[in-house]
Amino acid sequence: MFRINIAQRVKELPPYLFKEIDKQKAEAIKAGSDIIDLGVGDPDLPTPNYIIEALSKAAADPTNHQYPSYAGMEAFNKEAALWLKKRFDTDIKSSEVITLIGSKEGIAHTPLAFINPGDIALIPDPGYPVYENSVRFAGGIPFYMPLKKENGFLPDFSAIPENIAGKAKLMFLNYPNNPTSATAEISFFNDLVLYAKKYNIIVCHDAAYTEVYYNGKKPTGFLEAEGAKEVGIEYHSLSKTYNMTGWRIGFAAGGSDIINALGKIKSNVDSGVFQAIQIAGIEALKGGEKYIEELNRIYEKRKRIILDALNSAGIKAYDPKATFYIWFEVPKGYSSAEFVSLLLSKANIVTIPGSGFGKAGEGYARISLTVSEERIKEAALRIKNAKF
Repeated sequence: MFRINIAQRVKELPPYLFKEIDKQKAEAIKAGSDIIDLGVGDPDLPTPNYIIEALSKAAADPTNHQYPSYAGMEAFNKEAALWLKKRFDTDIKSSEVITLIGSKEGIAHTPLAFINPGDIALIPDPGYPVYENSVRFAGGIPFYMPLKKENGFLPDFSAIPENIAGKAKLMFLNYPNNPTSATAEISFFNDLVLYAKKYNIIVCHDAAYTEVYYNGKKPTGFLEAEGAKEVGIEYHSLSKTYNMTGWRIGFAAGGSDIINALGKIKSNVDSGVFQAIQIAGIEALKGGEKYIEELNRIYEKRKRIILDALNSAGIKAYDPKATFYIWFEVPKGYSSAEFVSLLLSKANIVTIPGSGFGKAGEGYARISLTVSEERIKEAALRIKNAKF
């Protein structure tokens, strides 16, 4: 009898967090519940028309129907470098940019370029599951850096044992942060560069949420720190910034040796991004500032509604300076998973348990603001009326 032998690396993977949430949601909907999904961070608003129009025009051009460049179109990489210069005052050249099939793809492939079996990578806890899983795929060993509220949900580098730091090859970080919504100042990134140089660690900074911010205060980027390019790579995504999650386009920038190593992996496993999408991406980067401001005002209104509801219910929530997430403490007496299940059963609201992002996320849960204001108001009413 034929038998399928699944690779050990696949057997050891935990169920992908958002897949499990989707399963629970589907079961509740099947049972007839009116579910409000405040779980996965997939923007509900459409991609701006100017970007769609650029895609439509480019898609009709036969010259865009063949294989694209592995590293991305020179025009897209140049525009990304110009955007980084304008936004973060970086000195990145277009040759130090690589186009990604969404930032998730670049993050997932990076460990394959730098991690040998048994190598250590420093992983934030709680954190985006792809950091840990991509390290495991490469045969690496994750070492978890707890993000604690007393440290503003920033890692404490002094708490990393010397023998671990000396063996670490990579460090993943993400500010503005998913799931905690914490931000980092330039002083933190300056210290990070010094730490990376001391221990010869490549910094992999996921910057997917830098353009979702409040009160006009733009978050700091890792590449703003002096010497950052020498020690690291930063991933940017058009998904959250321009409501383009389904388009799958982003880019990474950093030191040429790091970018080239990632490029070698990518050239062997994918064939790049459809050129028409890259052309639309150029237009997004060129003309998106006014749109970003308008989008952030929408998230600000949604944020206030949910925060008021959580406060009314006696639930401690952290007012985010950036991202479209709200990180809150679950009431005493509940685990993260228990309270999320309670919200689903009592209020028909889907949220994400903090424990799904790592052990240090226990005691917390995450709300996403990516549903309409009408549904946000309904969710707030349900939270206020629920008795926890």
